[in-house]
Amino acid sequence: MELAEAMRTQHACRYYRDDPVPDAVLLRAVELARFAPNGGNRCAVRFVFVRDPALRRQLGEWYLPLWEEVAAAARDGAAAIRGAGGAAKSVQTGFTDTARTMADTDQFARRFGELPVIIVVCADLAQTHPTDTGLGRLSIVGGGSVYPMAQNLCLALRAQGVATTFTTLLVAREPEVKELLGIPGHMATACHIVAGYPARPFPRRLHRPDVSELAFADRYGSRLSAGEGAR
Repeated sequence: MELAEAMRTQHACRYYRDDPVPDAVLLRAVELARFAPNGGNRCAVRFVFVRDPALRRQLGEWYLPLWEEVAAAARDGAAAIRGAGGAAKSVQTGFTDTARTMADTDQFARRFGELPVIIVVCADLAQTHPTDTGLGRLSIVGGGSVYPMAQNLCLALRAQGVATTFTTLLVAREPEVKELLGIPGHMATACHIVAGYPARPFPRRLHRPDVSELAFADRYGSRLSAGEGAR
């Protein structure tokens, strides 16, 4: 599969077949994902592939109420909800058919603990180098040594016909997840990725903002065109 096709069709899958994903497929994905760039080549990321039914069921029991809180706020028209620390967490969506997307995600959340593989992406935060901790806003830079490898994993699975869903909701239950899965104390949970063979065909087209809304030349808001700066 060409990289462009994998990138254009690696969606957040909501419907999965029950078929297991072979170890060889998962190992191939990790073999490719590990080449993601990361700060200092410190390789802070580890993956836990959860397939045991009882463990998945427990993760699903923790996941569902987290989704229901977000879904209820979104359906009420809220722009964001407040976390325990007071930080605003957006619940707005940019989907063309919000009602259908919400319904799809409702059933996904209810089946979360039954889906073939739940991948816990772990990170040793001491191996990251966040340069934005003094800016008076939410720190995000440390993720630069974590999420590229998680995305590489999703693309490597997509190339093998395996669909994924990337979610961060369950990170809110990090202490319980770490205890359940024996994750060492110095590791953090960065996200969870559901993986499995899709019950529906991969999309041919994903809806995203136009390039003109995303790319600027020299100054924010100054449109970048294909003809500018060509060499």
